[in-house]
Amino acid sequence: MKLVLVTAALLIIGLTVRMVLPGEEIAGQSFEKQKGVCWVGGRQVVTQSEFRPLIENHIQWISQTPFGWQSNNSSTEVIANTNFERTWWGESDVGIKQTTLLARQNKIKTILKPHLWVRGSWPGEIKMDSEENWQKWFSSYTDFILHYAKLAEEQDIEILCIGTELSHSTKYEYRWRDLIHKIRQVYSGKLTYAANFHDEYQHIKFWDALDFIGIQGYFSLSQYNNPTIEELTSGWSLHLETIEQLYEQYKKPVLFTEIGYRSAEDAAIEPWKWPQENKEIRPSDETQANCYEAFFSSVWQKKWVAGAYFWKWYPHGYHPLQTIDFTPQGKAAEKVLASHFKD
Repeated sequence: MKLVLVTAALLIIGLTVRMVLPGEEIAGQSFEKQKGVCWVGGRQVVTQSEFRPLIENHIQWISQTPFGWQSNNSSTEVIANTNFERTWWGESDVGIKQTTLLARQNKIKTILKPHLWVRGSWPGEIKMDSEENWQKWFSSYTDFILHYAKLAEEQDIEILCIGTELSHSTKYEYRWRDLIHKIRQVYSGKLTYAANFHDEYQHIKFWDALDFIGIQGYFSLSQYNNPTIEELTSGWSLHLETIEQLYEQYKKPVLFTEIGYRSAEDAAIEPWKWPQENKEIRPSDETQANCYEAFFSSVWQKKWVAGAYFWKWYPHGYHPLQTIDFTPQGKAAEKVLASHFKD
């Protein structure tokens, strides 16, 4: 009888262990946050020297972003450009492999984050006009993302982001669950999805099948130019409540797969805006730095935050004409970043 009870107990324990979903072992517990930047894969080959500034700023993770292409937002074909003879070196398979190797040699980890470039549009507007075309699109996208899943497995890349801001497609929960299953057949690392901050991350139903809730964190924090740190911190409060509710629902740690601010006076009003959309705005390193400080003082220490990737970091430095670009390099925000990543 005792043997039966012991066997039953062990069986229950075994079943309990097997039922724990990937990623839950760190949910709600103390874990090392991912201190990251969004690495720009450019035309130039990278060497060891490009990683020294990362080390000096206590950056421990980079996201690498290869692109797939769509001719328009209703095209059913996703075209992968993996050869460096047809795309920028840093976005090619060769470039990703070399960058990952050099990063690892410098104790820097990688999240591979494939993205779609849509001519005349953006991923959030990809939308098919029929179930048949959605099926074709998902078939093409599956081939695209499985290529990078296999590449990530071959290179021991720590995390794969399976999609970025594909908000119309993520309504098809069952298709994404099927895709996640196929990815896990060829890739053994952690998975996330990068959801749009505005109209997507709260509505995704398959977070339980992933290891991290991923959010592109370009939340509006103010209605005014040159806000103070206190005003920016207050601006985070409503967003944090919503994100925390999502964490409590799924018990999955949250990654800010992208977050960033231009060095401009209006950076906190519409953080998602590209610099060229408002060339008349006055530069402001202080506003950018304040946005960084508000994030670290009000968000970074939350128990459910697994990490953040700041948009963006140029391996070979940024051009002086890019005065209101998102990069913190050479600006006050770089010092804020380094100070908090050092802790």
